[in-house]
Amino acid sequence: VSGRSPRRVTLIDAGLSPARTRRLLADVGIEPHEVDDIVLTHLDTDHCHSGWPAALRTNRWHATLRVLDTHRGRAERSGLLCARTEIFDAGGFELGAVRVHPIVMSHDSLGVAAFRFEIPGETAGAHGVGELGFATDVGRITPGLVEHMRGVGVLAIESNYCPRMQHASGRPAFLKRRIMGGAGHLSNEETAEAVTAIEPRDHVVYLHLSRECNRPELVEQAHAGAPVACTISDQFEPTPWVRVPAGEAVRRAPRPTPTVTGCLFTQSAGRPSGSVA
Repeated sequence: VSGRSPRRVTLIDAGLSPARTRRLLADVGIEPHEVDDIVLTHLDTDHCHSGWPAALRTNRWHATLRVLDTHRGRAERSGLLCARTEIFDAGGFELGAVRVHPIVMSHDSLGVAAFRFEIPGETAGAHGVGELGFATDVGRITPGLVEHMRGVGVLAIESNYCPRMQHASGRPAFLKRRIMGGAGHLSNEETAEAVTAIEPRDHVVYLHLSRECNRPELVEQAHAGAPVACTISDQFEPTPWVRVPAGEAVRRAPRPTPTVTGCLFTQSAGRPSGSVA
């Protein structure tokens, strides 16, 4: 949150090394000590780099680490539980003025958190809330996920693989089953169906493209004709800033935690919207 409110910097996932993260943040004028929170969807190494346990114990980083409760044991074994680690569940939590509503989805044995962020802001002097949905590694699209994300201003969602490329790849059969079996990743087509059902109001950011089994042009083809603007992310280049428009929040009752079966976001309080990188 910035503008007339104190700025709050939150990282969602930390799959890059602390050193590389520090260099990339410096490019947008953010120092490590200015990062307030690191919110983890889950603890796979491409979402939580092995260098973070040591980095978070230095004076360079002051961030609070947010870990899903089903990952507590793994976090402890990885050295991620420290004085600044906080455990969350599906009941949600707050990042300053930002309210975070998680939903727990099936991904491998421990599950993964997808998030709906409510970010306070103003539009033409009227108070509003910008809503950002963030979902990756969710395995499959469920009615619960669609309802949880429905109507967000900006939806950031994985579009991981092309089924044809996945089948033709040299990956072992067990890995293909893991990815495509409903507890791994979403294909381009599954993500397109999800976007149609969720109906984001302003923008979609497509995340987590497989380097081996996807191509940006295939993602673009799968999502051609979408009624909102889109950004396709790249593993090696930052996206442009994407604004999270302020509007009337869709209030939702807290959701119970279901049974689990095995970038930077800001809202400007004095301007129409926030930004996503």
